Amino acid sequence: MADPIRVGVIGFGVAGRIFHAAVVDAVPGLELACIVQRHGDEAAEAHPGVTIYRDAQQALDDPSIQLIIIATPNDIHYELARRALEAGKHVVIDKPFTIDSADAARLVELGRKHHLIVSAYQNRRWDGDFLTVKEILESGALGRLVSYESHFDRWRPVRKPQSWREAGTPGGGLLWDLGPHLMDQAVQLFGLPYAIFADVRVEREGGVTVDAFDIRLYYPTIASVLLRVTCLSLVPGPRFNLIGDRGNFLKYGLDPQEDLLKAGQRFESPTWGTEPSKSWGVLTVEDDGKVVSKPVPTEAGDYRGYYANIRDAILGIRPPAVTPEQATHVIRLLELAQESSDKRSSVLCDLSDLP
Repeated sequence: MADPIRVGVIGFGVAGRIFHAAVVDAVPGLELACIVQRHGDEAAEAHPGVTIYRDAQQALDDPSIQLIIIATPNDIHYELARRALEAGKHVVIDKPFTIDSADAARLVELGRKHHLIVSAYQNRRWDGDFLTVKEILESGALGRLVSYESHFDRWRPVRKPQSWREAGTPGGGLLWDLGPHLMDQAVQLFGLPYAIFADVRVEREGGVTVDAFDIRLYYPTIASVLLRVTCLSLVPGPRFNLIGDRGNFLKYGLDPQEDLLKAGQRFESPTWGTEPSKSWGVLTVEDDGKVVSKPVPTEAGDYRGYYANIRDAILGIRPPAVTPEQATHVIRLLELAQESSDKRSSVLCDLSDLP
């Protein structure tokens, strides 16, 4: 059996601790070998036996590390990824890939030049609700899709000034936090839009960074594709609402994996990522003149699928599921959403200059 791929995680905040180190640790063929945590002992306590570095360069200089995961504040993603690729490491970057599409394109070229895998952590492709939506669309149960709404509604009326994401620093705010997920999912389902109209805004009193947005994507054959995020929804809207000319699919609630990981649970359970029946979405169609509604079991989500694919891509078994080109397109689309909001008008999506 081949030796496991040795992995280093740079950053041990929520992203590094919950979404990367814990998931890597559960994927056969990957070995969590080092963690970079500048201050504190949480990494050492959570992962005894793993080498702890205090500086990112130590991980980049470690010849045994093959894959570097960047889970730092967003504004330094590009620089760390560039250095890692130039050090000969494969790279996974927590979303957003970068906060500038020109930098993202540079990473694409660096990966090609050095024949290395570089990818964005779009783990929500492995959310159970998204997998269920894909299945519903592929089944044709809705007929011709007319409208797609994807919401990520929260109730967080008071900002966290101690959080870099809410302190007004470059790359903070929900456009860069949740925007990459919702945009990536839409592009996976429907491809690249030809135009965007967006309202990117601050809703909370005293807010200094984006905490809400509505992004409408335009496609030739779909009347409405809407991505929506807010921190002021005490009663959350549906996670997904799909309307076709034969029926409707409505799904409330978020994939359970994030809460499970934050609660300290790991992947040992055979029912990992499954939802109780009360959380299933409902498919409503007209059958022989009668309206019929039935619950649709939510597919089991599993974030290990992302890192299993990265492992296989490094080994040359299969291509990466999340390519740097796809990640770059998502960043440009988010830039265009901000441009549309600033101009208060729709903008065309010309990505012809990107790799």
